Amino acid sequence: MQRYFYIYIEHLLYSHVTTSIVMLLMCNKAYATSYTVGDSSGWDYDVSGWENGKSFKSGDTLVFNYPAGLHNVVVVDKSSYDSCSVPANAATYTSGQDNIVLNKGANYFICGIDGHCEFGMKIAANAS
Repeated sequence: MQRYFYIYIEHLLYSHVTTSIVMLLMCNKAYATSYTVGDSSGWDYDVSGWENGKSFKSGDTLVFNYPAGLHNVVVVDKSSYDSCSVPANAATYTSGQDNIVLNKGANYFICGIDGHCEFGMKIAANAS
């Protein structure tokens, strides 16, 4: 009888721990925020600076809205961001409704269409 009692208690503890872990994972997702880059103007010229004053967190999503075929979104490093250059094999999004999840630290994005980055189509989002 005592053996069954211990098995029952062990089962309850295991179930409680599993439930707690699942709830913690779900809570983390619940606190992620979605930001539309450029707000109602979308991903367009002179969007640079839109990110200033925002408190991004790792796991937040940036939504890039733009006319597909006219622009794109390229994930770059700081050097490519500063020079408005597209590195070989850079992740490039072209749907016109791109959702990109932020990683912890600096996240750099430019439009890779010739001349667009130079006209302010770039943002640097730092996520805590």
